Amino acid sequence: MLVVQKYGGTSVGTLERIENVASRVAKAREEGKDLVVVVSAMSGETNKLIEYAHHFSKNPSKREMDMLLSSGERVTAALLAIALNEMGHKTIALTGRQAGIKTDDTHTYARIESINTERLQEEISNGNIIIVAGFQGINHNGEVTTLGRGGSDLSAVALAGALKADACEIYSDVDGIYTTDPRIEPKAKKLDYISYDEMLELSSLGAKVLQNRSVELAKKMGVKIIAKSSFSDGEGTVISDEKGDSMEEVLVSGVALDKNQARVSLRGVTDRPGIAAEIFTKLANENINVDMIIQNASENGTTNLGFTVPQSEIAQAKEAMESFDHDVDGADYDEGVAKVSIVGVGMKSHSGVAASAFTALAENGVNIEMISTSEIKVSMVIDEKFSELAVRVLHEVYGLDK
Repeated sequence: MLVVQKYGGTSVGTLERIENVASRVAKAREEGKDLVVVVSAMSGETNKLIEYAHHFSKNPSKREMDMLLSSGERVTAALLAIALNEMGHKTIALTGRQAGIKTDDTHTYARIESINTERLQEEISNGNIIIVAGFQGINHNGEVTTLGRGGSDLSAVALAGALKADACEIYSDVDGIYTTDPRIEPKAKKLDYISYDEMLELSSLGAKVLQNRSVELAKKMGVKIIAKSSFSDGEGTVISDEKGDSMEEVLVSGVALDKNQARVSLRGVTDRPGIAAEIFTKLANENINVDMIIQNASENGTTNLGFTVPQSEIAQAKEAMESFDHDVDGADYDEGVAKVSIVGVGMKSHSGVAASAFTALAENGVNIEMISTSEIKVSMVIDEKFSELAVRVLHEVYGLDK
């Protein structure tokens, strides 16, 4: 049985924690499993390296940043290999390059294009546990690239897919996927199973357990992910479509909250063909990520257009809109909003799911400013001060605490 395991920054945050991870890996090995272990940098290490770079330059070269930041994972990989060898388990640490991970040429946010598994297969045949430095690969020119924040998840899923592993276990400081954030709603329950689509929605809507690019890749490659804690021995949550039809019994699987939201309201927008394209192209050219969009009915040849962007990008959005010098009378910007969402595959075959959410929020005095729906998701923009109340209300209304 071949298993890919991935340990995040908090799991390997100190030498004692690396030792704890070594014990876990050794135990899995003693159970007869072949293992490829992907590791992140020790928690805080990446930020420290970024600070070092900014000591010398406000805008360091992306190529050099990849060289610098990829070192954090290599340190962890080597230390874990040393610990396991000392325990008597044959282990070898590999960089992303040595593990055969080829990416495109985009520095600091590369995409994996292919994995040559020859070296990995050889090391497995030789009886080695393989430790791979996550978050990195090389491009066509042999340059080191990194995969962006959370990229070690992506490394692990891609390796599991390429090696046709039986499972990809993602270890972090939480013991699985919950119906909502337990810090907001203590009655939140851990899910035994969740589908790829639901997990993709939850991770893109603010749930931080898994990076959404890795869930996308897992779905594409059919990799079964198990989200577990490196600090306890629970079963975790299986992310897969294998559970099949019984998943349809679940109406709503979870409630997500994203406070990193801001709303832009454009007034007096000339209602003519192509105006929306011009506005959103302007934002896209500044790499501003637009989420929900709402347009009012036209009156006297003008309309109002509202949309949300990440709060961290509101200053750029404001600058872009202020330089948009035609067809818009004025703009308002509101950073005091949040997005609360309900997610569930069962929603597409049941009517009245959204209505239950709207009614419950109204009964609790929460005003909905914008609504966006898909087959398995309903997202609502509300005043941020009501956001945690909204999460608890929706969690109860769909019986997620049962």
